[in-house]
Amino acid sequence: MATRIKTQVGVIGAGACSEEVEALAEAVGREIARRRAVLLCGGLGGVMEAASCGAKKEGGETLGILPGIRREDANSWIDVAILSGMGHARNALIARSSDALIAVDGEYGTLRKSRSA
Repeated sequence: MATRIKTQVGVIGAGACSEEVEALAEAVGREIARRRAVLLCGGLGGVMEAASCGAKKEGGETLGILPGIRREDANSWIDVAILSGMGHARNALIARSSDALIAVDGEYGTLRKSRSA
């Protein structure tokens, strides 16, 4: 019996953000959930947390690929936490595992990471 793998949409952005960016990221997360895709992110704060919150409030699923080795570091909206122990290099896993990648208000580091992955 074949199973359907859900679409995974990655959300990347700063680990700390303004209220305006937080609201935008939450709206992105809501839309991902409305489309029945899994939200994939780095699992920490800022844009990642806001997008995860939006997805969960809309009944969606969230997956965080964490930079460290402590599941407790995941934000409270993450359903599944992957412990990479890779630091920022985990961003390559996020990019490669995403069917689509959305950068929310990223600066140079976000843009560079998404292009190099």
